[in-house]
Amino acid sequence: MQNKIVVRYLDGRVSKGYTNDFMPNKNMFHLIPLDAPADSKPLDVYVDVLKAVFFVKDFTGDKQYQEKKTFDTAKPVVGRKIKVVFKDGEELIGTTQGYQPNRPGFFVFPTDPQANMDRAFVFSAATREVSFV
Repeated sequence: MQNKIVVRYLDGRVSKGYTNDFMPNKNMFHLIPLDAPADSKPLDVYVDVLKAVFFVKDFTGDKQYQEKKTFDTAKPVVGRKIKVVFKDGEELIGTTQGYQPNRPGFFVFPTDPQANMDRAFVFSAATREVSFV
């Protein structure tokens, strides 16, 4: 299965494309860039230079949509509520089922089910602060 992803690098670069071999415990995966010709080889992406991998519904999103950053009190929360502050100041709020400070990374699921992001894999080395909320 090919996943639509947006790769955010520690140096600020962004790549969009597809992957079918991202694994949280591997140090590398392959990316087929969005604008790559059909017969091109996938790029090797090494995780030690990444901030996060965002698994998205589509590549354009809706710039007019204001994503909700709060939890719906009428719906049960799966996992633990978490706030991530990256070293560059960006914040991500959602839920997680597997955060442990000593691991290389963890998945975060958005608070807003209508958000373009389905989930993100956050690399712990790219965070400044992680807290349960």
